[in-house]
This record gives sequence, structure tokens and C-alpha cells, in this order.
Amino acid sequence: MRDADERGGMTTTGADVLFAGDESSALSLRGISMRFGSLVALSDITLTVPASQRHAILGANGAGKTTLFNCITGDVAPSEGRIRLFSEDITALPTHQRIRRGLRRTYQTSLVLPNLSVLDNLFLAEQGVQPRRQSPLRLTRNNPHRTRARELAEFVGLEAWQDSVADNLSHGQKRQLEIGMALAGQPRLILFDEPAAGLSQAEREHLKQILLELPRSITFVLIEHDLEVALGVADHITVLHQGMFFTSGTPAEIEADEGVQQIYLGGDHG
Repeated sequence: MRDADERGGMTTTGADVLFAGDESSALSLRGISMRFGSLVALSDITLTVPASQRHAILGANGAGKTTLFNCITGDVAPSEGRIRLFSEDITALPTHQRIRRGLRRTYQTSLVLPNLSVLDNLFLAEQGVQPRRQSPLRLTRNNPHRTRARELAEFVGLEAWQDSVADNLSHGQKRQLEIGMALAGQPRLILFDEPAAGLSQAEREHLKQILLELPRSITFVLIEHDLEVALGVADHITVLHQGMFFTSGTPAEIEADEGVQQIYLGGDHG
């Protein structure tokens, strides 16, 4: 494994080193380790993602990418380490509190409400992150959450399907819908977990366009096996290998890295 380094705004050091750049960082991880019994899924992951950065995490299956996301969102608690979201330590916060602070996440398998329309999925996502989400609101056409839902449908390319039942959408359209739901409620940081999985080439191109058009006020981190998608949308890339930091750099540096080609392009990913 390589020595940890600092490049392109990312800090990757040992767990005993203080956080760097927290005041301008969307996400800071210090010494994150995750053990499941004798299995070490993550070992001493420390990095900083600056605010507004588009960051990709690459690695073969079993590298610990999704486990890292689960730690960040609070789906699981890390065995060791600390997590900060925009300078606030959220390590002990439950998932819903992280959502309230602007953290969103998509999953490898799209999580949409299949029996509701596209518009209703987006409306409920928008209302669900509001402080007074239990307050009854008249579902008029001018309801602000309904208006926002229509705007999100248009942004992700589903305006023509907003009245369609989600279960009738194609796989790619469900991915678009899930991205729209992640954009509800003014997110500050979104974690995209393999958004291009199972998409056709045309759908991948559309996905890239959606990600590139996201405002820079939204920082995002994506896990992606499709190297073309990752290289096409990321400002900076981190590579994990067997639960540990391997290297980081710009898309051009990662694409040219022989070590990355061996562990990621050598055939043990999928």
C-alpha cells in the first residue's frame, strides 16, 4: 500500500493527525475503521472532501466502498474514527439527524415507492425532509412542495413521466427518479452509490449530464464501477483497496496510474 498523501484538496493521513481544512470541507473522515467480527472491512480511512467538490471513490468489489458510505450516513457505526459534516462532528448522530443537516444518499438498488407516481415520490421526498413534515398541507397545485417536485422532475428528465406510476418506469428512469428524490430539501452533500449500475450507454450519458449540471453548492461523492462515468464527472478520485486507502489524484492521474490499472482494471472488479 502506498504512503498517504495530500493532493487536490484531499488530506489522507494517519488517524493521529488533526483534521485539515474543516472550515471549508463538506466531509471529513478521520481514522475510520470498520470490523465485522474478525473481518476488517475498513482500516484507518482518513480523508477530506472540500465543499463543492465532485469526488469519486473507486475500488474492486470488497474494497469497502459501500461500507464507508454506510458509516457516513449512520446506517452502521464505525468501530473507530470520527466523521464531520461541514465542520460538525456527526459520528454519534442518528441517520435522520444527518439528513436534517443536508446529507443525502442513493443506493445500489433504487429505493422508490413503486405504487406512487413520479410526482408523488418527489413530493414525499421534499416534504419528508422538512422540519414540520407532519403538518397537514393542502395538496393544491400551488403547494410549494408540489411545485418543487415538478421542478425536480424536470431537472432529472422525467417531466413527461411525472404522472406515471414509478413501477412502470425503466431501470434508468428509476435511477433518475432516485437522484431527484436525493435532491429534495436543499441537500448540501449527496452520496451516490453506483448510480450508473445497469444503465445503457445512452442512459449513462444522460446520468453524466445530470451530475455535471448539479449546482456547485451541492458537494457529491460517488461510488462507481463505470470508470468512464467516474472520470467524466469527478474533480478528484480516491482509490480503496482491501479496505484501505491506496491512492488519490485527479482523473488524469488515476487513469494513468499503473497500480490502479492492476487492482481496478485487472479484472477483479465488477
